Amino acid sequence: MRIAVFGDIVGRTGRKALLDALPRLRSRFSLDFVVVNAENAAGGFGVTKRICDDLFEAGADVLTTGNHAFDQRDEIPVYDREERLLRPANFPKDNPGRGSGMYQDREGRTVLVVHAQGQRGMAPIDDPCAAVEREMGGVKLGREADAIIVDFHAEATSEKYSMGHILDGRVSLVVGTHTHVPTADDHILPHGTGYITDLGMCGDYDSVIGMEKSEPVHRFLSKMPGNRFTTATGPATICGVMVETDPKTGLATRIDALRMGGRLRERVPELE
Repeated sequence: MRIAVFGDIVGRTGRKALLDALPRLRSRFSLDFVVVNAENAAGGFGVTKRICDDLFEAGADVLTTGNHAFDQRDEIPVYDREERLLRPANFPKDNPGRGSGMYQDREGRTVLVVHAQGQRGMAPIDDPCAAVEREMGGVKLGREADAIIVDFHAEATSEKYSMGHILDGRVSLVVGTHTHVPTADDHILPHGTGYITDLGMCGDYDSVIGMEKSEPVHRFLSKMPGNRFTTATGPATICGVMVETDPKTGLATRIDALRMGGRLRERVPELE
């Protein structure tokens, strides 16, 4: 299988860039399954049903989120209605929505997507390792699932690497999200799991992690709150990874970072 996962969409500019590019990317790279982190897609805070629908229509199969999942309070019911939209599995159990799902690609192959949030430098939350194990539910890669993808929404690189090694050999891919800065460590772990510490964001990098830069800079300098954060509106860079998996084992055989447009140096996989 050929799978793509795209990092946190931040605001309108990131959303438009990915909506415009995703149909072409699915065709160009013959993508079988696409996951998009959409937790900052609605003005930088949360997601809406309309945005979900737009992303699904453009070619996303599953949407993940993170600590801003419920920021759009009027839109929270979408988490119970839309099975393809995930919030972190280690949120309180009575929260709306779900932390994982079993899906199918267009060829009928099964893909388990699991979503969890880290503890280091984040709001207090349940153990993500236990939550991932629970959501996997004993599903065996290459048997009950043709691919297993884990989006670990976390701050600390050490916590993300630990999750990667815990799951190495049991899932196809572990991707980090949340920091909005792409890391250069896309590789395959020793037992066959594709890994990257952070996908980066789909947003304007002439910013402070996607936000218009004057207000964050003001707060760092003055230690005083000022205006509300607003998303940057310049040209967006699309960031993500593409992974190819073995049809028998479901493990990764190749992983490539992808960066297109905007201010960052372009990196586009050369795939047949």
